[in-house]
Amino acid sequence: MDNNGEAFNDIRTVYAAVSRGPNTDVKALLFRVYRRRWFVLLVLCLLNCSNAAIWLTFAPVANQSAQYLDVTLEEIDWLSLVFMVVAIPLSFVTTWMLDTLGLRTTLILGAWLNMLGALLRFLGTLGAESFKIRYPIVMLGQTLGALAQPLIIFAPTKLAALWFPDHQRATANMIASMANPLGILLANIISPVMAKTSVQIPQLLLAYAVPTCIICFLATLGIRSSTPPTPPSASAETSGSEPFIQGIKLLLRNRAYLILLLCFGSGIGVFTCFSTLLDQILCVHGYTNDFAGLCGALFIVFGIIGAGILGLYVDKTKKFIEAIKINMSFCAVACIAFSVVSLMPRQKAAVAAVCSFFGFFGFSIYPVAMELSVECSYPVGEATSAGLVFVSGQVQSVLYIVLLQALTKRLADSPLSTCGDVALSWRVPTMVMAGLCTLFTCCFLIFFHTRYRRLEAEERAAFGSRESNSVSGTERAPIVERRSC
Repeated sequence: MDNNGEAFNDIRTVYAAVSRGPNTDVKALLFRVYRRRWFVLLVLCLLNCSNAAIWLTFAPVANQSAQYLDVTLEEIDWLSLVFMVVAIPLSFVTTWMLDTLGLRTTLILGAWLNMLGALLRFLGTLGAESFKIRYPIVMLGQTLGALAQPLIIFAPTKLAALWFPDHQRATANMIASMANPLGILLANIISPVMAKTSVQIPQLLLAYAVPTCIICFLATLGIRSSTPPTPPSASAETSGSEPFIQGIKLLLRNRAYLILLLCFGSGIGVFTCFSTLLDQILCVHGYTNDFAGLCGALFIVFGIIGAGILGLYVDKTKKFIEAIKINMSFCAVACIAFSVVSLMPRQKAAVAAVCSFFGFFGFSIYPVAMELSVECSYPVGEATSAGLVFVSGQVQSVLYIVLLQALTKRLADSPLSTCGDVALSWRVPTMVMAGLCTLFTCCFLIFFHTRYRRLEAEERAAFGSRESNSVSGTERAPIVERRSC
């Protein structure tokens, strides 16, 4: 092994002598990490990316999609909203599946639903131009993709806990979670480029369907088990130790968790509104679909960069609360700035800069908040604690989008508009969105305080092992690092 930290790459073996009494033999606990964890992480990233791209396929090309499917813009919005509506009731089943049936079963089922939904969307466009049920078939395909979403998006926290050691958990969660905004990024780039006119929508749907078949193959044949043969950490041994119903009861009595549930759920709602409605907000003031796609891309790219920096920082320092509070504050400022600059015509540089700033501080919060939800609720199962936060976000996303759409007003005259036949004023909705973001940020800054329960449990386990070693007169075995598959 070299001096450059190869210890962090493959297998971390920790022999902790555990004494069960003066007359009992000492038991050796062996913690390992396996290289195959990176393959499982890769499959989850591909699934998350693909599902997110399916979710927002139509948002960047809302006008072309409405024309091809012969429906209104509101009906196109529901192709995205169905993900939130379906995910809300299914999320409770998903959290139970992850904590009870395991990671492998959940991911394979998600991969198949994701593939079938993508293929059905494409097949629904193959009929003649007079084919009147295109929209229902596409909606059915979107619904299957929506069924897959919670199966996939709840998994990063569980995967990080089961397969990665404590010094890599936040980074693994960040990588898997940021695959979702990467899929949104691809949707914002690919959809406007491939569907400049309505007749190109079928080719666009085919482009999204092909990768889902490859990913389903990798998941079905490549993921061989839900957990590694040997756990990577002490907390991984007791992952999901609380029964599902008992875990829900513990969460509902946890004040810190409930504050996180409400405030971060609101943040998810604001970001969903931004991603879904960006094209419609900007087109009123003369910005094209391509520019809206660019802004969405900048939003995601800077978000991934911010998440990478924050994930590495939190893995090293374990300062979850400080990192989230600082980033939420800057996120609220960015949301306020967007509500102003989005109303200004011919201000591309300002709009692009604000979208970048918004993404850098906003998206980076997600994986850290999911880890924090586990820290403040341990020993409740990771899928349950992170899943309920996601459910809160989905519920608030639906409410916010419906509210913001209800607050729009039809413009009698909009000479700069590139929105097609109908131009709507988004002045009041964007101000309301900024107000909601600011309100819940302030609530989180003032009221959220918690202990890091999972880290404390791991420290107690390590201290207990050292103490038992000294009592039994046994020397503590050294930490050994080796390679393994």
